[in-house]
Amino acid sequence: MDNPLSAKRRLGRSGLYVTPLGLGGVWLGSTPEGFDEELGVATVLRALELGINLIDTSAGYGGGRSERCIGIALEKWFKRGGRREDIVLSTKTGTRRRPEKDYSAQGTKQSVKESLELLKTDCLDVVLVHDPEDLAPVLAPGGALEALEELKEKDTIRAIGLGVRSHELHRSFIQTGQCDVSLTYRDFNLLDQSAVQGVLKMAGAHDVGVLNGMPIIKGLLGGDDPLQVAREIREAGSNSSSPYHPQEDEVQRARALWEWAESKGVSLLALNLQFCLRPLRVGRMGRGVRIASTLVGASNPEEIEADVAAISEEIPEQIWQELPERLDRP
Repeated sequence: MDNPLSAKRRLGRSGLYVTPLGLGGVWLGSTPEGFDEELGVATVLRALELGINLIDTSAGYGGGRSERCIGIALEKWFKRGGRREDIVLSTKTGTRRRPEKDYSAQGTKQSVKESLELLKTDCLDVVLVHDPEDLAPVLAPGGALEALEELKEKDTIRAIGLGVRSHELHRSFIQTGQCDVSLTYRDFNLLDQSAVQGVLKMAGAHDVGVLNGMPIIKGLLGGDDPLQVAREIREAGSNSSSPYHPQEDEVQRARALWEWAESKGVSLLALNLQFCLRPLRVGRMGRGVRIASTLVGASNPEEIEADVAAISEEIPEQIWQELPERLDRP
């Protein structure tokens, strides 16, 4: 199989081209003992070494720790000869001071300023409004979108978007005509494909690039026994309303898929990630739609290596032919 990372994909009308697998920054440097900055930096460097060109983070991840890790890693990468123009850097605004959120123009400009400093760059390729409960404060005069449009005109950022779970909010933001990128999460993987009708259909019609977050659901589709993975997540005290918390029906369906994949000699991680990378069909006309990049939230270099290896694993065509029937099972 050719290296899947070698063929970059167009991120909608943004003018950016991204590798089909991107690095998500939420878990960088996370260990059972706490945060390890050197480990986070090493993870980013390993992703770049493997050929990944898209790095997505947020001002709200660890209060800036993720952005700081990425900035240190990029500084090292550039000293090795890497070029800024070869990397697509995405971050988010609105959640830097969690649990408080700030979608004002002033707060957005300040958050972007801090992101530029931490990431050690003078330009951000993508800035996403992060997790608003509704779009009113974002779209209002003096709101986040106004500030992002101003920053875009100044070439401080190249593309504007939304990173949120609600499909309704994605569709509403796309309809403003000012959205370049939609980051939707936990809704396109082997267990859930609701993003197709919820987001991708409208995004395709408006030439908005789509990023697919949280495809492995905190390890549930990561290749290990989903029963054991779910047990460990719950023992760690996961909030039942958190998107990282596996629901019982998901665990059972994941276990059935894991057993089937094991019987076929295929890793569930490989099956899931390659499923995310395959072309989609949306609507009665069968118009082709493809997610631009699927983001994997690696915490260490070994995890990103496993993810890249998974998208290169050979999966027989017969398995793809049998898979739809498996996905339809409750």
